Amino acid sequence: MVVASPPPRINLCQRLTTTGRFPRPNFGAATSPPGVDVHYLDRGTITADRAYMIDSSTMATVADPDPEHALVECPVYNLLIDHPKGTVLWDTGSHPDAGDGYWPTPLFEAFHHEDADEHTLPAALADAGTAISDIDAVVASHLHLDHAGGLRHFAGTDTPIYVHERELGYAYRSAATDTGSIAYHSPDFDRALNWRVVAVDRGRRQLYPGLDLLHLPGHTPGLLGLYLEPEDGAAPAIVAGDEAYQRENYEDGVPMATSLLSSLADWRESRRRVRDLARRTTADVFCGHDTRDAARLAARF
Repeated sequence: MVVASPPPRINLCQRLTTTGRFPRPNFGAATSPPGVDVHYLDRGTITADRAYMIDSSTMATVADPDPEHALVECPVYNLLIDHPKGTVLWDTGSHPDAGDGYWPTPLFEAFHHEDADEHTLPAALADAGTAISDIDAVVASHLHLDHAGGLRHFAGTDTPIYVHERELGYAYRSAATDTGSIAYHSPDFDRALNWRVVAVDRGRRQLYPGLDLLHLPGHTPGLLGLYLEPEDGAAPAIVAGDEAYQRENYEDGVPMATSLLSSLADWRESRRRVRDLARRTTADVFCGHDTRDAARLAARF
């Protein structure tokens, strides 16, 4: 277990209060101004057992003590949001050396990201016509190793890295002790990064007009989702991220395996709140590692 040093001193963002659900957006000043462009960044594919994604999808019984397991392909993606207030990168994907010993072997064997080196962050940004130096802000939905492997590009810079306060603490504790989750790899985030801590509890924080961060604990304590209100009158988009790996998690309420949850109760409550927000705003919801949703995202943006 790698022992991580304590996080640097940081300024806490203003805490927001909620009433247990996301407030209705202000469809006026809060909507995106003209000129917002969103780009889907393909960061490769993880291959893993479907039983991780859909809890109890493969269970041994007396009649069938050795059931066949299904491997599924799970897309890894980032979003590049060109906003008049700044260029935002949503997540940073896996480290390109994930399969060359950078990831711990048990994790790479379970979540096989063989093509991480073929879908690097600089190359994905170049395909979208931009570069690392053009990024004005990074949002870390959470700090698992398939989402935080590109933070190294921003070490030693002034680029703000937005992360939830509970996520940062949980990541350091997980990396330094035998408690928490093994999916945190301290070399990803234990760096000289310009952390900007989001302190909202189960609510939303506006990053830019029409671009809100949603606290969705469950997969991890500090998971952040994204609410995007387009300026062209189209339906809003909710990027739920790893709150729901697959459509079945979101639509049917079937959770991921317990090994992918920090709290089942929090996960259920976050799903309820996302569904409530989507119902009230007619938003389109996108899951974190679903090939169908990745295709829809790429087509829409």
